[in-house]
Amino acid sequence: MRESKDLLEQMREGLSEKNISRRTFLATAGIAAAGAASLALAGTPMAAMTTRLASSTAPFWVPGEALPHKRTWMAWPSNLTIWGSYLLPGVQDNIALIARTIAKYEPVIMCADGAAAASVAMTKCGPTVQVISSIPVDDCWMADTAPLFRINGLGGMDAVGLNFNGWGNRQTHAKDALVAQRIATYLGLPFTAASFVGEGGAIQADGDGTVMATESSLVNSNRNGSKTKAQIEAAVLAAYGANKMIWFKGIYNKDITDDHVDATSMFVSPGVTMDEYPLAAETSIWAADERQQYDLLGTSTDAKGRAFARTMLVNPDITKIRQRNSKTIVDAYVNYHVVNGAVIAANFGDAAADAAAKLVLAKSYPGRVIEMLNIDNLALGGGGVHCVTAGEPLL
Repeated sequence: MRESKDLLEQMREGLSEKNISRRTFLATAGIAAAGAASLALAGTPMAAMTTRLASSTAPFWVPGEALPHKRTWMAWPSNLTIWGSYLLPGVQDNIALIARTIAKYEPVIMCADGAAAASVAMTKCGPTVQVISSIPVDDCWMADTAPLFRINGLGGMDAVGLNFNGWGNRQTHAKDALVAQRIATYLGLPFTAASFVGEGGAIQADGDGTVMATESSLVNSNRNGSKTKAQIEAAVLAAYGANKMIWFKGIYNKDITDDHVDATSMFVSPGVTMDEYPLAAETSIWAADERQQYDLLGTSTDAKGRAFARTMLVNPDITKIRQRNSKTIVDAYVNYHVVNGAVIAANFGDAAADAAAKLVLAKSYPGRVIEMLNIDNLALGGGGVHCVTAGEPLL
């Protein structure tokens, strides 16, 4: 995920997105909009508020995303200071479309920031989506702010918070920093804080002992201070209940997330990955990152010693998409959300590439309906379907 989640003056004045995006955010804005109540490092203050996990001889782990869900969690964007009047209405329409589509297959809870925002969300989302205002939010990136839902194989589930700090104090996040704990409280789940700072979109887990992430998103002083890569890896593995971590180099300081992995590489199932891949003519740093991740997975094994079976989702042709005048749109097919009976993904208007992506997803997720949505406003704002969703496992 390569998101630009702050608006800056151009968008506050209602200008178009063409001059500011996920890929130009840092150069234009620096880190100007950090939240006043940020969680700078793991352990303060969230860890002080946590409920310690009940002792159990059965270890907990984060299950694979394709396993059955009880529901999907989402968050309603309503902050004009973050989004501005130009982008916010279209982004809300896209969030509502995603929520209504998911609700065809499993329940959706939409967290809204107060009664007024909840009223707008209910109107736009319709009666199939449950909207609540008891868990206030700053923004819509639920993949990053929700807790890790972990299971123990014996009918138990707990929740772990990743100490969300606004992608390194780059955006207001006083409410989003508490979303993980508040969801756990809402569900009555034991909750604890991880011993590192991160975001759900920065780490992908296969549910069978393996996780993968970019160094740029985690081995970064804006999240984890002077902690070493080895220390961060140990903390990630402990939080996810995993025992092997695959590191990609990533891209530092070119977007607000420092190159989240969930727009480039995801697990279909243990030993099987889905990988965004550029067209041959693409030479950007993002294309190089996609090639590097694909190639590294080709020489790696997972926690059980399996070589990875890799599947490509080839990027659309930027000259053929609906937003062809944008050089910074998040055009990643890989940023999808798997639900009960369906896969929810984006299309971009390159008819041939969209159709090819749908076929690849259908082959990789047999028996599931492939729903490909026009969410261009969200993509222009810096994200995709996976960025704004968090699946809660069905026990």
